[in-house]
Amino acid sequence: MSRRIDRQAHWQRVYETRAADAVSWYQPAPQPSADLLKLAGAVPQSGIIDVGGGASTLVDWLVGEGFGDVTVLDLSDAALAAARSRLGAAAASVTWIAADVTRWRPARPYDIWHDRAAFHFLTDPGDRAAYVDRLRKALRPGGHVIIGTFAPDGPPRCSGLQVERYDAAKLSAALGEGFRLVDSCRHDHVTPWGAVQHFHFGTFLRT
Repeated sequence: MSRRIDRQAHWQRVYETRAADAVSWYQPAPQPSADLLKLAGAVPQSGIIDVGGGASTLVDWLVGEGFGDVTVLDLSDAALAAARSRLGAAAASVTWIAADVTRWRPARPYDIWHDRAAFHFLTDPGDRAAYVDRLRKALRPGGHVIIGTFAPDGPPRCSGLQVERYDAAKLSAALGEGFRLVDSCRHDHVTPWGAVQHFHFGTFLRT
């Protein structure tokens, strides 16, 4: 069985066996993502894709704020189903894609690519290169990418999987040429059981 199939099966199992608000990455409100989307100049007409969005509440915030061109991509059908169920009728206004981002073929350009805690699970250099290739194909020149990962002093593992931790310099190097850092910030995420996880968020302009 391939590494990619293992990864997809892992996340499907997580969301089939645990409630969306009972995982360490759950946020009642999607900060700092919402603030960084504003920093990136997001307007209701912006094409926004949330990579690894799963059952995140960011899509609720986007729909509630009147964003009309929202796509959520995730490995797990179960995670996407949880988000659709929570949104109810409003889910029809969102495009839902169940796919591995490292194998996905973008069918259109986006203005903003958002990823909170998906990229850091790609510990294989080939998977990271495939991710960046899809990012380059999907994000229009002049668009923004927002990536949140565990910071260098964040946890080395999550959900039983090893992660790669980043600061601004390391994340810039991973994305390579054509992405200019416009904002770097730390965020202390508090899990549902009160533990603190140190995150780094980098916002880049596609030049």
